[in-house]
Amino acid sequence: MKSLKTYLFLGLFGALLLSSCQKDPYTYAVIETDFGNMKMMLYNSTPLHKKNFIELANKGYYDDLLFHRVIPGFMAQGGDPDSKNAAAGSRLGNGSPGYTLPAEIGAPHIRGTVSAARQPDHINPQKESNGSQYFIVQGGVQTDQALASLERQKNIKYNDAQKELYKTKGGYPSLDGDYTVFGEIIEGLNIIDSICVVQRDGANRPKVDIKMKIKILD
Repeated sequence: MKSLKTYLFLGLFGALLLSSCQKDPYTYAVIETDFGNMKMMLYNSTPLHKKNFIELANKGYYDDLLFHRVIPGFMAQGGDPDSKNAAAGSRLGNGSPGYTLPAEIGAPHIRGTVSAARQPDHINPQKESNGSQYFIVQGGVQTDQALASLERQKNIKYNDAQKELYKTKGGYPSLDGDYTVFGEIIEGLNIIDSICVVQRDGANRPKVDIKMKIKILD
């Protein structure tokens, strides 16, 4: 007859085995830059943006595109197909794959989140996302007063966890409710700080090209 210790051991072993066999429910990507690599987790709550990003990355669409718009304390934007081999000083930001994506607005713009760029409301009242352009939020630390003011202005409500992240990690909450956040950087977030302090021209384009490559991890 097996002892109680044996049953306890077998039960624990079985639980660990089951846990190790469970598949990670998330998809990850690596954004490669000259400053280093960033690992991104794609949100399951934005399936249209997730599927589109994976498809574009898998066919090499993003390879050698630029972070063409960088604003310290705000974000770094890239993914414009017109930025590939773009002449120095040329104005960028209007390119796309030729389609938009329906808005999947929900997650807040905490530091390190990845959000879809889009045209402004007066020509895009549905807040549809550009098919390829995205930006990584740098932002800054927020206060209770600033968050409360935004809640009133935008008629939104932050939960305690979101407030704590904004107050400790930072972000750019004035974009909340207006843009689709579809992922977040989970490794290499310091890279965005390096990108955001490069020298820029009058259109916030880095004076030295910052290229990207994106790979989806299996």
